[in-house]
Amino acid sequence: MGKRINDRRGFLLSSSALLTILCLLSEKVGALWLNLPASGTKCVSEEIHNNVVVLADYVVISDDHSHPTPSISAKVTSPYGNTVHNSENVTYGQFAFTTTEGGNYLACFWMDSHNSVKGDVSINIDWKTGIAAKDWESVAKKEKIEGVELELRKLEGAVEAIHENLIYLKNRESEMRGVSETTNARVAWYSIMSLAVCIIASVGQIWYLQRFFQKKKLI
Repeated sequence: MGKRINDRRGFLLSSSALLTILCLLSEKVGALWLNLPASGTKCVSEEIHNNVVVLADYVVISDDHSHPTPSISAKVTSPYGNTVHNSENVTYGQFAFTTTEGGNYLACFWMDSHNSVKGDVSINIDWKTGIAAKDWESVAKKEKIEGVELELRKLEGAVEAIHENLIYLKNRESEMRGVSETTNARVAWYSIMSLAVCIIASVGQIWYLQRFFQKKKLI
């Protein structure tokens, strides 16, 4: 009986350790501070592939603790320039969406013009993507799972996220290889055409010089 309990504990520890490693590979959790000047725009970006959940919270913190807190505007755009989030005159906010385009998603922040603050303000951004953005508490309540079952569900989600990331990287590598091969083929054709032009020009020069010296001899 004691051996069974030890085996179960070992299984739980192994599952937790494996889950931690997989989550470190698959999840992207980013809490960062952005120093925003009184004039100008600061942006952060992240490369995200298609069909990924993105969740982010941001809040303004004045460096001189002025009241009221300075307001800002925020805008998030997709790789093709589509706006997925736009807020004006706010001191905090949140954006959540599921990506429909793969590539760099850009989040830009700037202070509103009516602010009287002359110094900089700080923005705390909590950016989560993929498994990290999933509400596991709601999943556990909805499906009535807990303990090992919940950990296994997290493990399953992490494995799926890693699989999707690998497919995305494989597709990107295939695209880059195709672009590289196309570029190499064009460079090769350009080199061949340049060589052909040089040969034709050389032959023409030789023919012209031969005719020139032949005329000189006849004179």
